[in-house]
Amino acid sequence: MPVQHPTPPAKPKAKRSRRPPNQGPRIRREKRTISAMLGIYCRDHHAGRPGSLCAECDALLRYAHQRLDNCAFGELKQPCNQCSVHCYSKTLRPRIIEVMRYAGPRMTLRYPILSAFHLLDKLRAH
Repeated sequence: MPVQHPTPPAKPKAKRSRRPPNQGPRIRREKRTISAMLGIYCRDHHAGRPGSLCAECDALLRYAHQRLDNCAFGELKQPCNQCSVHCYSKTLRPRIIEVMRYAGPRMTLRYPILSAFHLLDKLRAH
């Protein structure tokens, strides 16, 4: 009968050193802006309860917030359309671009303060 040797204990996985999520005022404002944009887009394109997002738009919003939490530039980030790093996946990038192109012009009337801050951010990036 062959002798069975005990298997060695598994090595503990090394913890990845991850920096904490971005939570500064600029990132919080960017999150409010993308939430407003998705609200406008979803209300005009998808049937659902007023004031809430459909499942597809909610998933896109959570993904966008995750991207902002992990933005390498943090509080110094440029507007997404001027950024040199494309952090959105290839499948979600066209969807977020569609949302931004549709909702961007409509933001001025519905959310003038967020629109003004976004415009200032664009001007600062130049």
